[in-house]
Amino acid sequence: MKAIIINIGDELLIGQTINTNAAWMGQYLNSFGMEVESSHCISDKGPIIFQEIDKALKKAEVVVVTGGLGPTKDDITKHTLCELFQTELVMHEPSYLRVKAFFESRGLPFLKVNEQQALVPASCTVLENMVGTANGMLFERDGHICVSLPGVPFEMQYLMEHEVVPRIQQKFELPKIVHRTILTQGVGESFIADLLTDWENSLASEDIRLAYLPSPGMVKLRMSIYGGAEESVLKERIQRKEAELQAIIGEYIFGYEKETLQSVLVQKLKGKEKSVSFAESCTGGMMAQKFTDVSGASEVFQSGWVVYHESSKTKELGVDETLISNFGVVSEEVAAALAERARLKSGSDFALSSTGWAGPDGGDEKHGVGTIFVALSSEKGTIVKKLKFGKNRTRNREMATDAAFMLLIKEIQK
Repeated sequence: MKAIIINIGDELLIGQTINTNAAWMGQYLNSFGMEVESSHCISDKGPIIFQEIDKALKKAEVVVVTGGLGPTKDDITKHTLCELFQTELVMHEPSYLRVKAFFESRGLPFLKVNEQQALVPASCTVLENMVGTANGMLFERDGHICVSLPGVPFEMQYLMEHEVVPRIQQKFELPKIVHRTILTQGVGESFIADLLTDWENSLASEDIRLAYLPSPGMVKLRMSIYGGAEESVLKERIQRKEAELQAIIGEYIFGYEKETLQSVLVQKLKGKEKSVSFAESCTGGMMAQKFTDVSGASEVFQSGWVVYHESSKTKELGVDETLISNFGVVSEEVAAALAERARLKSGSDFALSSTGWAGPDGGDEKHGVGTIFVALSSEKGTIVKKLKFGKNRTRNREMATDAAFMLLIKEIQK
C-alpha cells in the first residue's frame, strides 16, 4: 500500500517556510500501514503540479497534496486539478455558507475573492474544513485516489484525521504495522551498529526491519514489522527482540518513541521526588531552557545560574578563585566546583554544570576548541565527564546539555 506526498509552494523550496507538513504526514500515514514511497516539494507552477500528480497517481494508491488552495491569484492548485481530472469549478453551496459565516462571526467583510474558496472541481468529493476556509478535495482515478489539502498545518492535520484516513480505510484494506523506536545517547551510529551485528542479523527471522536514525549526540533505533498476523502477535515479536537489545546496549538507552532527554529526566525526578539545579557556563542557560520546556518541570527544578564570566563563578556561586587560577576556567575541577556549589546553594538533590570551549574559537594550551566538561553533584559525590566535540558552537552546546542530562538519568536509574 503505497503513498506519495506532494507539498506545493515556492516558499517551501526557498526555505522561507519550513516544510513541517511532510514530516507529520509521513509519520501519520505510516502509522496506518501505508508505505510512503516518496515525498516531493514542488513549485506552484501549473505544468509542474500537473506533471507530478499525474506521475504519482501511476505509482501509488494514495497521493496526498498540500498547498495552493487559497483565494489569491498564485493559488492555482484547484485549476490544475480541474485540467488533470477533466472537470470544471462549480460553487459548493454548503461551503459558501460556511465560509460566509466564518467571516461574519469574526466581524470581517466577506469579499468576492473569499467566495472563490467555495469553488470546487465538479468531479471531486468535498472534504469540509471545519477549522478553516479552504476545503479539501478527493479525486479517484483507476482505483487510486488523490487528495488535495490546504497547506496550513493545523487545517491539514484536521482533514487528515477526520476525513482523509477514514476514507482511505474504507476504500483499502491496510496492512498491520508495528513500530518501536528506542532512543540512545552518547555513542555514535557505527559504534552501536558494531555492538548489534549479531542481534541485527537475527531480525530477519522475525521479519523485522531496523533503521538507524542518527542526530547530534543521539541515535534512534526503529524496529518495524509489517504482516498479516494479529497486532498482538506482531507486538510480541518486537518486544522479544527489544528485550535482547536492552541486554546489549541498555546503558545507552534513555527513552522511547517521541520522548526527549529532558522529558525523561523530569519524569524520573518526579518519580523519585528529587530536585535539580543548574550552573551553566558554556551552555549559556540551555539546560534550564530545555528542561523548562517540559510541562511539570516546576515540580523538580530548583534554581539555575548562568555564570558565564570567570568572575561570576566566584561572585555568584563562591567558586574558589585559586581553583580557577590553578586549573583554568575550563577544567574538571571547576566543573565539579560549579555543580557542588549550585547544589549546596540551592538545596537541591542534584546539580548539573558545564564549562568549556564551545567554539568556533577559543581553547588554551590544555584543552582545544570543542572541549567541554559537564558535572553532576549529589550527596553521593561528584561525577565529571570530559567531552570532545568539533567547532560547531550550537551543536556543541546542545550535545553538552544532552550529555549532562544523560549523566543524571543514569545516576537516577542506579
